[in-house]
Amino acid sequence: MLDLVLKNGKIVDGSGNPWYRGDVGVKNGLIVAVGSVDQEAQSVIDVSRQVVSPGFIDGHCHSDLMILDHPHSEIKLQQGVTTEVVGNCGLAPAPLVRGRTEQLQAYVQPVVGSTEWKWPWQTVGEYMDYVSRSQPSEHIATYVAHGALRIAVMGFDNRPATQRELEQMKRLLEEGLRSGAIGLSIGLLYAPGSYTSREELAELCSVLQKYNGLLSTHIRGEGNNLLPSVAEVIWIAERSGVSLHISHLKAAGRINWGKALEALELVEAARARGTDVTVDVYPYAAGSTTLTTILPPWVLEGGIESALAAFRDPGQRARIKEELSHEQDTWDNLVCSTGWDSVIVSSVRTAANAGLEGKPISEIAEARCIHAVDCMMDLLLEESGQVAIVYFHMSDDDVTQVIGYEKSLIASDSLYCQTGKPHPRTYGTFPRVFARYVREKRVLSLEQAVRKLTSFPVQRFKLGKRGLIVPGYAADLTVFDPDAIQDTATFGDPRQYPTGISHVIVAGELTLANGKHTHKREGQLIRAQHCCTH
Repeated sequence: MLDLVLKNGKIVDGSGNPWYRGDVGVKNGLIVAVGSVDQEAQSVIDVSRQVVSPGFIDGHCHSDLMILDHPHSEIKLQQGVTTEVVGNCGLAPAPLVRGRTEQLQAYVQPVVGSTEWKWPWQTVGEYMDYVSRSQPSEHIATYVAHGALRIAVMGFDNRPATQRELEQMKRLLEEGLRSGAIGLSIGLLYAPGSYTSREELAELCSVLQKYNGLLSTHIRGEGNNLLPSVAEVIWIAERSGVSLHISHLKAAGRINWGKALEALELVEAARARGTDVTVDVYPYAAGSTTLTTILPPWVLEGGIESALAAFRDPGQRARIKEELSHEQDTWDNLVCSTGWDSVIVSSVRTAANAGLEGKPISEIAEARCIHAVDCMMDLLLEESGQVAIVYFHMSDDDVTQVIGYEKSLIASDSLYCQTGKPHPRTYGTFPRVFARYVREKRVLSLEQAVRKLTSFPVQRFKLGKRGLIVPGYAADLTVFDPDAIQDTATFGDPRQYPTGISHVIVAGELTLANGKHTHKREGQLIRAQHCCTH
């Protein structure tokens, strides 16, 4: 007897091939029959007029701690997501080295969140074991994060690593890869990643190359420096012989709108040379990050505490204000081209400033009768550096261009926003793909959209036998109405679950049934099976 049969569905199998009518039979966590399934089952669900798809893969998010605080993962399950990939942008809570714990926590908290409990791990492998023991309702895979490596070895020093320090980082990276991390993520926009040369990164990637791991990159600049930044990470990949994945590709700042196509042309040229390069994108024209990313890079030398000290120093405050008033050659000054009215506070720590969430910096500054740069620095001081923002700096045309690109996959880039008004992508990314880019804009067919959310990310991140509706593959499945699936989260009211998704099956267990969480927790820590070449 089978455990479950989904009857009469519109099967979109994840391959990109046309949908077909049929049944899906599940037993012991696996898909065992597809087509006309007549075997008896403990549970039979008629899914007529609904799509049966592989479970969606969120290949780029920041749920590293959220999965521990909220292992039921309802925010993602309500979107049809059955697997998340964490450790992105060089930001992760491991490795953790005694003496630099507070530095790492202050660095990652605006993105991955904070906890009221002490982090019990040190290595990446120990973090992965801890996630596994938490028994989440979805599957999790992780990168080793370069920013965490650099902090562990050399803090926020703005200088090249010594050979000894580089060897220490290599050992920490190798530990994570041996534990099953899928690769290395770098965040070159964020200090201390921004202090690292391409040559140093290429040398670090020699370890990645041995394990056939993936290099995932938040590039150094997404505004005026977009094209040289894409060229830089392609150079690193070609120099070290690794596969490259460019995170949340975008052209930020009005002056740069239209450059997304030029960036994709660089990717195509690299692929023509034999370099394995892909990209991901989120389906919104606004991003979300930490307020500190707006600062000149030198301000964060020494970490968040050093930045706060700079805000208290009249001379350094004046220097920051002057540098943010005009374009820069060596780093992207996005507020110069986008404006402070596009920078929206989404999360703060203190109750005193909770009323500022959802407001642009320009409005807060006007109410305080001060300059916007002073307002930004004051707010960071009041919140101990922990302020998250939503940033309106992209064009819809560029976003649509990247979404339609054959070699792009779609991910949320969602942050763990514990208060206030998070970016609506946290609640709406995956339904939005079908509502806006399949039904409304017709940029993608139904089958193309499902491929970008299932088999493509599984292949790219080496997530094993899932992502396709094929006998022998993991029974991670999502059932939705293609005419009704819709994101309801907005920038003004983001904490809203989508509509149109009825059932989600994780490892063969019905985890979302008729839109309700069943409290099943069958998720697993997915460990990459690297074949070391040394």
